Amino acid sequence: MTHAVLPRTLWFTRCPVPTATGIAADRQWLTDEFAADGITVRSLQDAGPDADRAAHYTHALPGLFREGGNVPALWARSRGERTRLVGLTWIEERQTVLVAPGSGIRGAGALRGLRLAVPRHDIAIDFWRAMALRGFEGALASAGLALDDAVPVDVPAAGHEGQWAAELAALRRGDVDAVYVKGALAVEAARRAGAEVAVEFDGLPDPRFRVNNGTPRPITVHQQLLDDHPDLVDRFLAVLLRAADWAAGQPAEVDRILGAETGAGADGVAGAYRPGTHLTLHPSLSAERLDLLAAQEAGLRAHGFLPEPVDVAAWADPGPLRRATEHARRTFAPRSQRTPSP
Repeated sequence: MTHAVLPRTLWFTRCPVPTATGIAADRQWLTDEFAADGITVRSLQDAGPDADRAAHYTHALPGLFREGGNVPALWARSRGERTRLVGLTWIEERQTVLVAPGSGIRGAGALRGLRLAVPRHDIAIDFWRAMALRGFEGALASAGLALDDAVPVDVPAAGHEGQWAAELAALRRGDVDAVYVKGALAVEAARRAGAEVAVEFDGLPDPRFRVNNGTPRPITVHQQLLDDHPDLVDRFLAVLLRAADWAAGQPAEVDRILGAETGAGADGVAGAYRPGTHLTLHPSLSAERLDLLAAQEAGLRAHGFLPEPVDVAAWADPGPLRRATEHARRTFAPRSQRTPSP
């Protein structure tokens, strides 16, 4: 039996949000884990011009681990890329609907009949547009309404710098009545724009109303890497579990890393992430998370973002995370808690 030659490089990519991948990269644990194998671990975000930056969306790089938004991940799988879903996190990241100051619009029910900003970006998979549509759908559904009960308004994003800039400019001009935003930079952008919060998603009791690009957030790998080097996948995931365990005891350090990852200041991080975020970085493939991702898949497909259906249950492979959990227990747990090696 011939064994596939070890890759010289493993790649990782993550979105600028709370991820175990970001924690592990900050701690240099991914580099350390594979150094003895002669494998270099590189960040797609920090790489030079030799890197295929588009792989963050297409996942066309076989040696890539991706922990990021579900819209590009589902889109890549829908287009036929042979990826596998090996983990899901659920990290509450502040989502709000913003309105103009003094408008008096409050509550999801008040969105009925309003003009809702839906951005349009000239990119292969417009996850910003998907987020807005799904965000407004979630808010409206919490009040027993549908998107048809409001008026989506296209907002071209060309020529605007920064997240949410086009939508907030449209709000200032009075072209729209409401804007969906999420995350740390959105907290800062809303403050600069003087916008007011009409809907706080964190206050909606049913997690189905908060399903969006980052909830749940998938960890995906390429089937080729999984076929050729399942041990490398297991070890990579074990390092992520180590990072999530470490983060659970280091809230201040996690906030520091989040600031670096998101590019936001302390106020933006504090405003976007609930106390206890440092406890929620562990991935799983629980039935509930898979069901919520399936709901997202159905919503994205209904809006035309996915060229073909994605069977979420068939996409998921629980084997790597199960093996990684055991590997982490043997390797990274305090010596007194380690399971003896067979």
